[in-house]
Amino acid sequence: MRRLSVRRQLKGLVTALFLGALAACQSVAPQGAASVPSSATTVPAVAAVNTLSLSPVPARAEARARAEIVIDARSGKVLHEVDADAPRYPASLTKMMTLYLLFEEVASGKLTLDSPLRVSANAASQPPAKIGVKAGSTISVKDAAQAIAVKSGNDVAVVIAENISGSERAFARKMTEKARALGMRRTRFVNASGLPDTAQVTTARDMATLARALKSRFPQYASYFRARSFNYGGKTFKATNNLLGRVAGVDGLKTGYIRLSGFNLAASARRGGKSVIVVVMGGESEGARDRRVAQLIEENF
Repeated sequence: MRRLSVRRQLKGLVTALFLGALAACQSVAPQGAASVPSSATTVPAVAAVNTLSLSPVPARAEARARAEIVIDARSGKVLHEVDADAPRYPASLTKMMTLYLLFEEVASGKLTLDSPLRVSANAASQPPAKIGVKAGSTISVKDAAQAIAVKSGNDVAVVIAENISGSERAFARKMTEKARALGMRRTRFVNASGLPDTAQVTTARDMATLARALKSRFPQYASYFRARSFNYGGKTFKATNNLLGRVAGVDGLKTGYIRLSGFNLAASARRGGKSVIVVVMGGESEGARDRRVAQLIEENF
């Protein structure tokens, strides 16, 4: 009888451990999925946001693939989308986040528009597009911001990264953290410029989210994105955004191109009391991209 009692106790213990383990497994949501609380459980809003921020970013994107989205710049309402959540390569649309973090440094008082940013040999050696800053020299925050907004200088993007975070790698981590904070759940940054790296991944929706945040939080810098040229070091650099002055209401934002991405453009436009943001990624050519963005602007006003 004593042996039987011990066996029953052991069996009960094993069963309890199994059920406990099963319950623990069922309480964990799959990676990237938000757990759904029962009707008897209230989950704080902040916890839900943190869970959503853990959504996995694809290892790589589809090369030269189309994606587009149009949103109302004020409300964020989606007016049109095609493959807006498909993984894509941002190219120089990346620099919108570089500028966002630079403007935050100014807003916090850590920098002013006149603050000098030192140019390293690494920054000066970046491939075009660039404005040709020299190693050992400095460039003001204002000139750096304009060089990014107008010319999309890769050299200046690295200057900004190194001066804020010490290295481009550390700055890229900060970029990704800020992306999560803004709700860009499927974006990973690994450099400040958008130069080719298959680990640097985003979506059209995330780029629209970033463009909207950049314009709404820092309206004082809107003139940088409207400028059709930029003068520095005795040279004049023309804006990469071909729609400025050609399509009614267009007032920014950023172009991008690498072979992996195709031709990208995040454009903002305002007519009357309405403002929209259009993102087109994977254009077959610069002209095809520009025509598609112009068409989407016309269709959504």
